[in-house]
Amino acid sequence: MRRWIMHVDMDAFFASVEQFDNPKLLGLPVIVGGQSDRGVVSTCSYEARVYGVHSAMPMVEARRLCPQAVFLQGRMKRYQEVSRQIMAVFDSFSPLVEQLSVDEAFLDISGMELLAGCERDIGLQVKKAIKEKTGLTASVGIAPNKFLAKLASDMQKPDGLVVIRAEEAEAILRPLPVRRIFGIGRSAEKSLLQFGIATIGQIADADVHILQKALGSNAAVVKQLAHGLDDRPVVNDYTAKSIGKECTFEHDLHTEEERRHAVLDLCGRVGWRLRRSGFVGYTVTLKVKFASFKIITRSITAEGPVAYDEEIFELAQKLMQSVKWTEGVRLLGVSVAHLEPVGAVPVLNFVEDERLGKRNQAVDKLKAKFGEDIIKRGF
Repeated sequence: MRRWIMHVDMDAFFASVEQFDNPKLLGLPVIVGGQSDRGVVSTCSYEARVYGVHSAMPMVEARRLCPQAVFLQGRMKRYQEVSRQIMAVFDSFSPLVEQLSVDEAFLDISGMELLAGCERDIGLQVKKAIKEKTGLTASVGIAPNKFLAKLASDMQKPDGLVVIRAEEAEAILRPLPVRRIFGIGRSAEKSLLQFGIATIGQIADADVHILQKALGSNAAVVKQLAHGLDDRPVVNDYTAKSIGKECTFEHDLHTEEERRHAVLDLCGRVGWRLRRSGFVGYTVTLKVKFASFKIITRSITAEGPVAYDEEIFELAQKLMQSVKWTEGVRLLGVSVAHLEPVGAVPVLNFVEDERLGKRNQAVDKLKAKFGEDIIKRGF
């Protein structure tokens, strides 16, 4: 039986929900995110993207690039409601669904073609079911493994459907830039360019010893991906759904410095718990309880897996920028969700992360020997 993995990614999810709920926004550039000068873009419609706006961009920059856009704070409860409808659709097509975020998941559809037609037909059926249930469009990638499926879902956005077969994978991969491999960031790309390696095909052809100089211990795994090989399974149930830490303060926090110090400490504790448990995660959530007992949460999903304190804190800082700090803070919490075992992640700890890795390992050894409170991070 041939293995088929489907990756489904909703198109401009938050913005699309807003446009569906308010048809007057259809065709307009819509930008969702924190509205303060320090806020960041969570999602933007495709009409806004033509102006260069993208997720994680500072809101100030988004306003400069597209001042005529409709700017919205966002409605997380509504997005989560729609997300549950989408995940229910996935569950109706496969018993193996691995949710990555509120708008993205892997499905193992191996053997389903015997019941529901060929793999492309199943993709069309999933897209149709989502459209009927939510009114939204999704882009679907189908391939023999996770890496290729995720790559395929991004090739014809929005409302795309791309199937990559095993025998055509290398030909599709070869001309693509190295950044299209999951986990290769700007620093790793720069290291590869020093050896004249700019495309995935050149990675596939390169001597592994050269790749080791550019990518460190990940060289062999990256070379496998460059050949279109990835044996990670779709896993839909982990004992730990998320790992987090909260702290209720004896005195309310009122200053930015107090909040940053508290969040940094929480990120250190969460990172330690993640690494000790052998997990990495993708979605960071910040929880805030104000002096009035009002509770809010903000979440952000990273492009790649995170486990280091610094990575978690970088995302948490973006979430802090989207919060209106109008009163004192009684409680702060940080958690990381959508977990995967470290061994299930194909690309992690590139050269740009090696110093992070060594620093975190040193901290972990101290905590393992003397307890979690033995060391705290400073700015």
